[in-house]
This record gives sequence, C-alpha cells and structure tokens, in this order.
Amino acid sequence: MRQSGRWPARIGVGFVRSCVVATVTLLLPAVWAVAVALGIRWGADNPWSWLLPSLLVCAGTLALPRPVCRLVRSLVARWTAVVIPSGYLEAGPVTRMSTGYWWNGFGYERTRRDAVMDRRWRIRWGDPATWRDLRFAVVAPVTAGVVAALPPAAVATAVLGLAQPGWPARLVGACGLVVAVAASPYAWRTVEPVAVRFLRPSPAMLLADRVDELTAMRADATIAQAAEIRRIERDLHDGAQARLVALGLSLATAEKLMETDPGRARALMRDARAGAGASLAELRDLIRGISPPVLTERGLVDAVRALALDVPLDVTVCADTALRLDPPIESALYFGIAELLTNAVKHGRGRRARVALVRDGTGVVAEVEDDGRGGADVRAGGGLAGLRRRLAVFDGTLEITSPAGGPTCVRMAVPCESS
Repeated sequence: MRQSGRWPARIGVGFVRSCVVATVTLLLPAVWAVAVALGIRWGADNPWSWLLPSLLVCAGTLALPRPVCRLVRSLVARWTAVVIPSGYLEAGPVTRMSTGYWWNGFGYERTRRDAVMDRRWRIRWGDPATWRDLRFAVVAPVTAGVVAALPPAAVATAVLGLAQPGWPARLVGACGLVVAVAASPYAWRTVEPVAVRFLRPSPAMLLADRVDELTAMRADATIAQAAEIRRIERDLHDGAQARLVALGLSLATAEKLMETDPGRARALMRDARAGAGASLAELRDLIRGISPPVLTERGLVDAVRALALDVPLDVTVCADTALRLDPPIESALYFGIAELLTNAVKHGRGRRARVALVRDGTGVVAEVEDDGRGGADVRAGGGLAGLRRRLAVFDGTLEITSPAGGPTCVRMAVPCESS
C-alpha cells in the first residue's frame, strides 16, 4: 500500500518537473521560433521585415543563456542535491584616483558609473563562463529539453485523442496517456547529467578559483598571526612585565631596608612573593591561551573534556579516546569548540550542550549542539566567519543549523588522517 501510494506522487512530481525543465531549456529556441514567425508574417520578400526579428534573435541569444543556466543550477541543486559551481569571474572594485578619474582594473573613466559599466561589460564578455552558458543553452534543448518535453507532449496527445469520437484517435490518446505516466518520473532527470557535463567549470577555471581562495587564506592567516602576536605582546607588556618590574622594585627596596627596618623589609618580601605567584599564574594563563598544556600533552579529546569542566554549561562529550590528529588541526578544532561553547553561553543563553568528535571516511567531524535560543549565522567580521576561515586553511568546512528558538548545531569537518 505504501509503494502504491508513492507511485502517483512520483508521477505528479515528475510531470511538474518535466514541464519546468522543458520550459526553461526550450526558452531560447522559442524566442528564435517567434522571431522567424514574425519575419515570415511581415513578409518574406521584404528584407527590412527581418530587421526586428534579427534583433530579437541576437538579444535573446545574448541575454537569456546566463539566467537560464542560473535557474538550471538552482533546480538541479534543489531536486538532486548536486551543486554545480557557477565559475563566473568576480568584478573587482573601482577606485578614484587623485586626478579625479576612476580606475576599474582595465582603464580610466570620468565617472564612477562609467567605470562600473565598462568593467561589467568587459568581464561579462571576457568571461569563459559566458560562452559556456551559451553552449549549454544551445545543447540543452536537443538533449534534456526534448526528453523533458515528452510527458507534457504525451498528455496533450492523450487529451486531443480521447476527445475524438473515432477509435483510432482514442487509441492514440490512450497510448499517449501510457507514455506520459511511464515517462513522467524519469524524463526530467536528464537535466542533471547534461548540466553537470556542460555547466561545470573547466579545470583551468577551478585552478584559478583555488589560487584566489588560497591567496585569501594566506592573507587571513597572516592577519590572524599578526593579531595574535600583538595580543601576546600586549598581555606581556600590560600584565606579566608590569608585575615583574614591580617585583624588582620591591626586592630592591627590601634590600635597602634589611638593616634599618627588618619588619618592613619582610612585609615587602611577602608582597614580592605574592606578586611572583600572580605573575606565574598570569604567564600560565597566557601560555594556555596560546596552546593549552593538556592539548599538547594528552590530545584533543582530553582537552575538550577539560574545557567542558570550565564552561558554565552541562556539557556532554562523546568521542573516541584514541583519536589523535596533527597538532595544527587539533588546535584549530579545540579553539573552534571553545568559541562555539562560549557563544552558547554568551549569545545563545543555553543550559546544556553536546560535543561529538567522530571520524568518517575522509577525516574528522566535530559537532557542537546547544539548547540555546538559536539564530546564529555567519556575519562578515564575526567570530563564526573567522572560524570558517581558520578551517578553510585545512580545506575544512563549517555548517550551521540554527533556527530561531533553537537548538543550534554547528558541524566542523576537516579532511585528514588520524595519527
């Protein structure tokens, strides 16, 4: 009964998707057909009657491929979960020079609007993806478009045939109905292989995107390293260094008072001992902020469990105690988990959290889930954006599921091999 109930749903969904695919992929040939029909109607003997249809063909050929390809990528991703990267070139910023002209990366223009328009058109027609989209718009109608048009064409045949009184027409209509029912669940699926074959970026484009991504990662890593060095310098200067200077002055004063005022000298020595203990504790905190000793000595799992004891949440840690990774990856995951737990306390106002560390076929996955109020997202310049950049250095990914009202689940995946 369950299978019999699912089959009509598959037919209905498949028929609708086939109609959508046929409409999208046959849009450009439809424009061409309309232009030819207008030229024939206005007079085949008059050469000027073909001027407007020719302009219509040119405008449709140049303007429709990119929107059609964007829509096809969106449909394929929604229906089959296959993501096809667009690979379009990104436009850089325009800069106003001291002379008053605007530089757009290609030339100088008098106004910002002219610079933006010139840059846009140069990138549009110099982008290999533009011609790839045009190729797909020409190939798709005779491949995926024809196959996807089979169910709606069969339904139209069935309606026209069954409406006729003669038995031959009704037989044709019945055959059309059978073809529509049989082909609907499958006809739309041809769009996926065709889109993957003709819309995916070329190896050269993927390499260029990867180079840009690695360049951005290097810049982010350099900035983060410089900021960390400044933080350490500031903490040493404002904390431990100031305490050590005060400790030296106290010892020097106590040395002078040792003969004349031993009681005051002993008091200064006690203060100096307390200051030395405070300086040592501050240095330990600073070292722990750079790399926690438990992380270095016992690994990621024990470090996360120790972290869970210090967080004002009821944290459950589920992990394999034998999990050991390269130190840079362990450090990135540890500080990522620490930031997510801090966000759960500070922003999510949660009471309980769960941390899971597991290995899959390609690497390690860390999931942090809390029962807070949700609404977490990646904002430019925010902590989650920085965490995503840190994971990207290792080709890692960050996925966030945080509906309003909670719960929040963050999944960090890093491809690696256990050591």
